[in-house]
Amino acid sequence: MLTRKQLDLLDFIHKRLQRDGVPPSFDEMKEALDLRSKSGIHRLITALEERGFIRRLAHRARAIEIVKLPEAMERPGFSPRVIEGDRAPRPARALPVAPVQALEIPVMGRIAAGTPIEAISEVSHHVAVPGSMLSGSGQHYALEVRGDSMIEAGINDGDVVVIREQSTAENGDIVVALVEGHEATLKRFRRRGDMIALEAANPAYETRVLRADQVRVQGRLVGLIRTY
Repeated sequence: MLTRKQLDLLDFIHKRLQRDGVPPSFDEMKEALDLRSKSGIHRLITALEERGFIRRLAHRARAIEIVKLPEAMERPGFSPRVIEGDRAPRPARALPVAPVQALEIPVMGRIAAGTPIEAISEVSHHVAVPGSMLSGSGQHYALEVRGDSMIEAGINDGDVVVIREQSTAENGDIVVALVEGHEATLKRFRRRGDMIALEAANPAYETRVLRADQVRVQGRLVGLIRTY
């Protein structure tokens, strides 16, 4: 039986993974559960692993597999998903899988997860992604990540991010932002009155705070593709 905090953390991880395709950072987990330090999150994750609800994998930056959900959280069609963790990988279990429809979307070039680079506007090639990754009815495109400023959100240098094209964002969304009309960057979006904060997920990078008229949202992160 899980404690209230353990259940809250498992639910938060599962919902964020379903919504974004990438896991919340430890800081976001701490904030969501109103804890004072990340050590509390580590204890909760260890407890969830010991009870068989998650499995930490390793040799990948922070990989965790959700193995099962409590009955109170079960949803039709639930299947394990991988989030970021920091322990050694265990042998994968063979699971029955249904055929997945793959759709091709354009790769628009590279996006900076670090110092902003020039805006991307030309298709370099196409990539096939699962149809289930394309949320909503809008247009989708992909970008190759360059830099490590979003590493604590599970986004590494060389990953390919799947973006749904949209011009609006909610606080906490990871977005492609066009800065002053010529620089494109991948950051977490926060609106503070008439100002926009573009937050990195790496303490080595400072948050950029800009006037709302200097930032234009180009799309929201809905999925991630990683090649090993």
